[in-house]
Amino acid sequence: MEKQKIIDKQDIIQFIKFTVFSAGAGIVQVISFTILYEIVHFLYWPSYLIALVLSVLCNFTINRKFTFKSASNVPVAMLKVLGYYSIFTPLSTWWGIELTSLGWNEYLILAGTMIINFVTEFLFTKFVVFRDSYNTNRLA
Repeated sequence: MEKQKIIDKQDIIQFIKFTVFSAGAGIVQVISFTILYEIVHFLYWPSYLIALVLSVLCNFTINRKFTFKSASNVPVAMLKVLGYYSIFTPLSTWWGIELTSLGWNEYLILAGTMIINFVTEFLFTKFVVFRDSYNTNRLA
């Protein structure tokens, strides 16, 4: 009897693609945060929230199509992502406000938050949002 692999080639390829596309969404987040925080002079939290929303929309759209190649119902998938962000966003906004009030650098907080977001969002997207719909779109 052959043992089932815990991680197969498709999992590695998905992680690499998710990493590359998330880096692109991260660039969107950093640039929009910088514009809002440094040029428009918004406070940390509205700069962060607006940049996060732009990043999430970019990341979801690209990863659904190219990483997971999913033809799943987009509104249902978006609702699942909304569920993830309904927990992540208040927590990350709270710790961002708290850490900035302690004098932490805003960009250090943003970088740490983005790393936590990357790891947890990959796991949630893979095992919850698209778990039953890999390779179901025309690109598959």
